[in-house]
Amino acid sequence: MPSGTKKSEEAKSTNERSESPGFLKVIATTFITVFLAELGDKTQIATLLLSAQSGRPVIVFIGAALALICSSLVGVLIGSWLSNTIPAKRFQKMAGILMAGLGVLLGIQATRTIIIQQIIA
Repeated sequence: MPSGTKKSEEAKSTNERSESPGFLKVIATTFITVFLAELGDKTQIATLLLSAQSGRPVIVFIGAALALICSSLVGVLIGSWLSNTIPAKRFQKMAGILMAGLGVLLGIQATRTIIIQQIIA
């Protein structure tokens, strides 16, 4: 391999690393996002009930933590695969459309529930 090609590849690799967010920024963003998303959700309620029922909160914590790690691993692996398969802009559009669609569906379900409750009452 010519030395000029090797130098240009090293420069490209260095530029890619300098443009990516820092280690602490990625960890902090991920922690805050997942922590806030998990507060008050079904998982937290389930762990609360399991802890109260079993009387063994440490074991419930370990089991819940392992489950969250495994489900996060699945998300990371699929996200990594998708980022290598689909261009970033298309991936962002698809994710936005999916989130908007889920929001609309949840809104429809909530509206139906409210209407049904008003009819029954």
